[in-house]
Amino acid sequence: MPRKLALKDDQLIASIQELYGSEITSGDLKGFCASRGLNYQTVSRRLEGYKTARGRWNLEVTAKDIEDLENTYVAPSVPGIGIIGAVKQNLVPDKDNTFVKFGNFVDIKKIIQSRLFYPTFITGLSGNGKTFSVEQACAQLGRELIRVNITIETDADDLLGGFRLVNGETVWHNGPVTEALQRGAVLLLDEIDLASNKILCLQSILEGKGVFLKKIGRFVKPAAGFNVIATANTKGKGSDDGRFIGTNVLNEAFLERFPVTFEQSYPAPAVEQRILEGIALDLQVEDRDFCKRLVDWADVIRKTFYDGGIEEIISTRRLVHIIRAYSIFQDKAKAIQVCVNRFDDETKQSFLELYDKVDADFQLPTIEQVDSVEVF
Repeated sequence: MPRKLALKDDQLIASIQELYGSEITSGDLKGFCASRGLNYQTVSRRLEGYKTARGRWNLEVTAKDIEDLENTYVAPSVPGIGIIGAVKQNLVPDKDNTFVKFGNFVDIKKIIQSRLFYPTFITGLSGNGKTFSVEQACAQLGRELIRVNITIETDADDLLGGFRLVNGETVWHNGPVTEALQRGAVLLLDEIDLASNKILCLQSILEGKGVFLKKIGRFVKPAAGFNVIATANTKGKGSDDGRFIGTNVLNEAFLERFPVTFEQSYPAPAVEQRILEGIALDLQVEDRDFCKRLVDWADVIRKTFYDGGIEEIISTRRLVHIIRAYSIFQDKAKAIQVCVNRFDDETKQSFLELYDKVDADFQLPTIEQVDSVEVF
């Protein structure tokens, strides 16, 4: 028979924390009670004030503490320490008149429009519009967007916030995640697969529960409409082919907190041509035939890439770069040359020769053409 609870509350909490840490589940508590011969119902009632959800407790902060701190904050009494509030500016992205919807755009827009908390993962090769589609969905819906570019160095201080020295005073600055939580904005974690395990500070946020900022003793609850969207070139499993150096294998528990994953492909040729024509007209370049040739060229290269014939690819973003270069130099050959110079010599030459085959009027650029500079 379970014996009566003889431990004081602080002793009980210390014993549980020693075994399971501060955040425990009902399974942890049942295991503790079984090992100590205690009654589970009795112990769970004693810990009622620490309950954060059904079957979950946080032994570092009581439910009353969280309730008291949710909407109010008093700066620490330490001299020279203050807090800077929310950013006073409109964070809705500008609409881009050249944007053409394709791929997963409609679904992404529906998720954002629903204003439900529904973390979304978008994966796909570089330069195929993953980030741009999220930005334009928010622009069309009038939703605020906070974009964070993730790197291997990104940590809790970068994301949640930290103390900064301002005019000789130590001041708390909200990080982009905290700002998005408070504003009910869409948080875009760009290139999430470059992150280290420091990104795990977002676990509770990806569960829709907000976050407790330990440094200032404040609980930040997500405002209505808050959501998280992550983009990546991989699925969080690293890059086997070495194309995306620096990408990491993300924690499985972290990835599991994204209910849906969208696979973004390059647009179909007809759609891509519309994209390039829109960009060209915006730059006052009227050459639909050139746009068509570029799309045909990129399509052949991609098919060869997918078949394993080559190791490089021409992205939609690079086609846009070529159109912009053409608007500057007024020379197709030079525009293509300078935009493929980033590839190794063999790949660059094969790309140029391939374009020569899809455009009968094209002539491979000479060194003089590429290096020429017009003197005014």
